[in-house]
Amino acid sequence: MAERLVVIGGDAAGMAAASQARRRRDRAELEIVAFERGHFTSYSACGIPYWVSGVVSEREQLIARDPATFREKFDIDVRLRHEVTAIDPDRREVVARDLAGGGQVRERYDTLVYATGATPVRPKWGTDGIAGVFGVQTLDDGSALLNWLDHEPRPRRAVVVGGGYIGVEMAEALLQRGLSVDLVEQADRPLPTMDPDMAELALDALRRIGVGIRTGLSVTGLRERDGRVAAVVTPEGPIPTDVVVLGLGVRPNTALAEAAGLPLGPTGGVRTDRRMRVPGVAGVWAAGDCVETLHRVSGMPVHIPLGTHANKQGRVAGINIGGGYATFPGVIGTAVTKVCDLEVGRTGLREQDARAVGFEFVSVVAESTSRAGYYPGARPMTVKLIAERPSGRLLGAQIVGWSEAAKRIDALAVALWNGMTVDEMTSLDLGYAPPYAPVWDPVLIAARKAVDALAHSGR
Repeated sequence: MAERLVVIGGDAAGMAAASQARRRRDRAELEIVAFERGHFTSYSACGIPYWVSGVVSEREQLIARDPATFREKFDIDVRLRHEVTAIDPDRREVVARDLAGGGQVRERYDTLVYATGATPVRPKWGTDGIAGVFGVQTLDDGSALLNWLDHEPRPRRAVVVGGGYIGVEMAEALLQRGLSVDLVEQADRPLPTMDPDMAELALDALRRIGVGIRTGLSVTGLRERDGRVAAVVTPEGPIPTDVVVLGLGVRPNTALAEAAGLPLGPTGGVRTDRRMRVPGVAGVWAAGDCVETLHRVSGMPVHIPLGTHANKQGRVAGINIGGGYATFPGVIGTAVTKVCDLEVGRTGLREQDARAVGFEFVSVVAESTSRAGYYPGARPMTVKLIAERPSGRLLGAQIVGWSEAAKRIDALAVALWNGMTVDEMTSLDLGYAPPYAPVWDPVLIAARKAVDALAHSGR
């Protein structure tokens, strides 16, 4: 009798695990069943803002592999609109509710992959019964928002609640669709994964294109008219709106895991070992936005929900389930985004992160240009480096610039991943040609400045 692999969650991590396991074991050895409560598999939630803005024209462009491909090419039994409601590790069984046809099914498993992703943070004030309030986590969410935006009477005003990456990207997307936009953030600034000085550069770009930035302001409720949202309520008074988009962040989706006795870590994510096995629970693996992982610089557990990590973790789990050997070595928090034409990148620790785990450090900010100053199209670029004192080891980096900025963070991420010092970085053999970089690349200029700062700090 063939072994049975059951996967909970049909997006990046779950289907990467299922695909990798199938590549190593055929159906005679391993049956694979994947439960997905939504309508789609393997899609890019990160692409939703660009679909809403119109940069991406069709929803299908965001789908990497549809259920038919998994069924026909990979022989995986994908069951859409099935929500797993319980896991019984002792009996090795899951219970799922058929959301389309009704009723429930029970499936035994020999091996289980828990890949439930993350769940959006919901506001305390609630949104039930008021139309025009949307999240942007799934393709279904994106479809619902687009339907609302195209509906008569067409909305003219929007409020985005939350200033993380998705909130900032959605503010720009709604502005591009012709709405006036206010972004409301309870903290003292949006883009909390950046240091304040670097985040401010990005926020200036949003202000210049007309987004209203309301910081240090909490939303306490909604006002409605004829069942539709009419305003968000704040201590400073109501902000009129025709649509509200929630970008309050996400938490690991671990309700099922907790109920089944799977171990959770301090971040709230499922604990795994480096092979993505769940310790202490036979036959159970986990991957994606529902798990916590190790930060390679701080040495602390973190929850960083990104599709890049989810795909890699799912791949590692699938290789191991299929009889191979692979490990997931952790993360350093590399991320990029776009604010209008401004490119924003970050990796490693912010100043407050470095301080929190006890590092002594210097931080420097270097101004340069994206290309040789005399070459047409050269634009400003700001690079910030954080280096351990006195060793000079790179701890973190951030970049904000108008062109050729975002992907430069990758060079810094490689240096960070490999424990390089800023002194070593000054000799990096980076590409040079006037259309692409000054003779001293902005990364090298920042590294030289950090070396100088370390020398002065030791005096």
